[in-house]
Parts: sequence; C-alpha cells; structure tokens
Amino acid sequence: MLINWFTVGAQLLNFLILVWLMKRFLYRPILDAIDAREERIAAELADAAAKQAEAEQARETFRDKNTALDQQRATLLSQAAQTAEVERRRLLDEARDAADSLSAKRREALSQEQERLSEELVQRTRDEVFAIARKALADLACAGLDARMCEVFVQRLQDLDSATRDELVSTLTPGSDPVLVSSAFDLPPPQRRAIQVALADLFAAEIQVRFETAAQLINGIELSVNGRKLGWSIADYLTAMEKSVGELLTVPAVADAEPDTAHDAESTPPAAEASTAAGPPERSESEQRG
Repeated sequence: MLINWFTVGAQLLNFLILVWLMKRFLYRPILDAIDAREERIAAELADAAAKQAEAEQARETFRDKNTALDQQRATLLSQAAQTAEVERRRLLDEARDAADSLSAKRREALSQEQERLSEELVQRTRDEVFAIARKALADLACAGLDARMCEVFVQRLQDLDSATRDELVSTLTPGSDPVLVSSAFDLPPPQRRAIQVALADLFAAEIQVRFETAAQLINGIELSVNGRKLGWSIADYLTAMEKSVGELLTVPAVADAEPDTAHDAESTPPAAEASTAAGPPERSESEQRG
C-alpha cells in the first residue's frame, strides 16, 4: 500500500492544530479552573485553620477566664465566709455583751431593790420600835412619875455648869417674854413653886414663869427662855437613841462609798452603841435655837 505523504502531513497538521486548539481552549481553562479551585481550597483551608486557631485561642481565653472566674468565685466565697464568720462573731459578742450588760443591770437593779427594801424594812422596824416605845412610855406616864421628873429637873437646874448658866442668864433681858416651863402633865402648885424657886436662884432675880402642858414630852420638863430651850425628858433619850441607831445603820453605805475612811466610819458606832447601851446619862441637857 502506497503512503500518501500529503495525507499524512495534512493529518499530522490537523492533529497538531487539534492539540493546539485543545491546549488553547480546553486544557488551559481546565488547568486554570483546577488552579483556581486549588487556590480556593487552600484559601478555605487557610481560613479554616485561621478560624480553628482563633477558636482555639478563644477556647483558651474562655478557659482562662473560666479559671479566673472560678478562682475569683472561690476567693469571693472565702472572703464572704470569712466576713460572715467575723460578722457572726461580732454579733455573738454584741449579743453576749448586751446579755451580760442586761444581766448586770438586772442584778444591780435587784441588788438596789433588795437594799432599798432592806433599808425600808430596817427604817420601818426602827420607826415602829421607837413609836411603840414612845406609846408605851406615854401610856405608862402618870402624874406621880411626872412629879419625880420635876424633882430631877430642879436638881439639874441647880447642877448646871457656869457656862450654861451664864448663857441662859444672858438670854433673859428686861421686857422679854416670861420664862416658859412645859410638862407632860399639869404640875401641882408645890412643884411649880419648887421650879420658880430654882429659876429665881438660877437667874438671881424674881422672874415671871408661865406653865403649860405638852403631851409630846412623855414624862419630861422643858424650859424655854427667849427661844433658848433646856429640857430633860424620856423623849430626849428616845430621840438620841434613834439618831444613834440611824447613824449605826448608815455606816455600811459609807464604808462602801469610801473604802479609805471605812475604819473611821466604823469606829464611831461602837461609841454611840456603848453610850446607848449604858442607858440614860446621869446628866442630859438638850439645847436648841427656837
């Protein structure tokens, strides 16, 4: 078979043209499309990697923040627990102090009330005792006993010391009121004359004397000269004894208020008590300004 080189050349030329056309219009667009797709895929992969890295970073950040929040929460809880414990202790201390203060005030109030009741009981007992004593002595008083008191009173006027005598004489001035003699019972004329004689001897002159009865004296006689009084009666003994007992009862309060002077305060009552226990003194004059 004969080879037609023209045909071969034409077919070869056609093949080359076809190859060039395929390369020019088919293969290049395919390669460009493949390159573009590869670039797009690479870009997407890079973007995905970037997003993954960003997500990883965000996760790390979230984890750090979560850890920080956990630590902060733990710290806040610990601080809150400590603050609550401190506040609880403070409130307990305040409640305890308030309870102690209230208890102390209650004990003090009870003590004061007990002391007040005790003092009131002692005061009432003392008042009742002396009231009963006064009433008993008043019931026992009689004219005969009053006559004896008159004799004792005259004797005491005669036994006055010079200082008291001079003071009484100095109070009696010309034109002054009559000398007043008070007694629990109406004195009979003989006793009145005895007293007038004693007063005349006392003042070294005849003086006017006015007699009156005063039941509160309880068997006693009282001399009043221009406001100056000189008396002797059972009521004086009761008053002195009541005052002595009152001073004796006030010693514990003074000793509590002034510890340094407790010895001096306590040293007084025995003397008063001894004086009271010894009974009425042989000589007792009570003088006061009217």
